[in-house]
Amino acid sequence: MSTIPDSLMHSTEIEITADGSATLFVRELDEHYHSVKGALTESNHIFRDSAFLYRADGSPLRLLEVGFGTGLNAAVTAMVADAEHPVHYISLEKYPVLSETLCQLQYGELVDGELLGKIHEASWNLPVEITPWFVLEKRHCDYTADPLPDRVDVVYFDAFAPEKQPDMWTEEAFHRLVQVMNPGAVLTTYCSKGVIRRRLESLGLRVERIPGPPGGKREILRATRL
Repeated sequence: MSTIPDSLMHSTEIEITADGSATLFVRELDEHYHSVKGALTESNHIFRDSAFLYRADGSPLRLLEVGFGTGLNAAVTAMVADAEHPVHYISLEKYPVLSETLCQLQYGELVDGELLGKIHEASWNLPVEITPWFVLEKRHCDYTADPLPDRVDVVYFDAFAPEKQPDMWTEEAFHRLVQVMNPGAVLTTYCSKGVIRRRLESLGLRVERIPGPPGGKREILRATRL
């Protein structure tokens, strides 16, 4: 999930979600970083399973994440990356979460703690080999203004909700994103609102509503560039 300005960090609170994993709550925005129905469940179902593993075909993939947030999406993806699922994982983040806050989330008890540590300790703005099959590139940048990486095969679109961060969900922002997606590239997002579906369709993507994570949202969106 895309994070927040330093001015709001003092009001970020840790909450435990329904599957036992933690998330961050931003009081001023009245917004959570993950679904309260389960942070880990959301990362696994919406992003890892419905996008990365769905698209994986044995060839090296370039994955773009909009919103590094807590690094949970990166961690669950790194755990399944192997010789048959190699990935260059590029994650954009304008406001990185403080390292002490990341430690307090205790994700190392739920995912591979060694991998998670390497992900959080990896330098920003440089490609870092976390494993032989998972290269992480955390970019400290503004998704709406800075150049985007090209030749993208998978997109994890994990910004805050449209009513909280409307500039992330505009047709102009999506147009820039679609331009860097390869034919056959797949994008998933937790937001299934009709206006977002129609916006993606207007840019030439084939959009489908698919079942959401167990116990969570009924539907999510998966879009494919034709």
